[in-house]
Amino acid sequence: MEYRENALTYEDYLRLRAAVGWRNFSGAQTQRALRASLYTVTAAHQGQIVGMGRLIGDGMYYVIVDVVVHPRFQRRGTGSKITDMLTEYVRRETPAGGRSSIQLTAEKGREAFYERAGFKPIPHDHCGCGMRKVIYSAAPDGAGQDADCPGGKNFS
Repeated sequence: MEYRENALTYEDYLRLRAAVGWRNFSGAQTQRALRASLYTVTAAHQGQIVGMGRLIGDGMYYVIVDVVVHPRFQRRGTGSKITDMLTEYVRRETPAGGRSSIQLTAEKGREAFYERAGFKPIPHDHCGCGMRKVIYSAAPDGAGQDADCPGGKNFS
């Protein structure tokens, strides 16, 4: 497996999300988000991108997002290597005497994967429960909605 830094393309992003059953965002949103990524990692097998991960944040707080490995290449350590590279980026960028916080939302059933990488589930002794809110823009017909968790695998 060959790992590449900051080489994630729009096409590979869409293809990998679709491969695991995740809905894609609008084209304009996706392109803007990819440009705003602090750091991306892709995994290539024989020239084909089969895994990805992105890091977003502000230098103190970071969020790991879009860690995806194509189903045919899962359970080979690819996701672990991508997560390790994203985490190592934060370690390199954290100044002496400083601290950084890395957060993520694990896909249901994947929590143990991230625990093995040193992440702790919340709530715990020092943090309350993680929270989220999804905002849907009004459709051209004026219909729009907010949701706390639309449910199912397609919410990501």
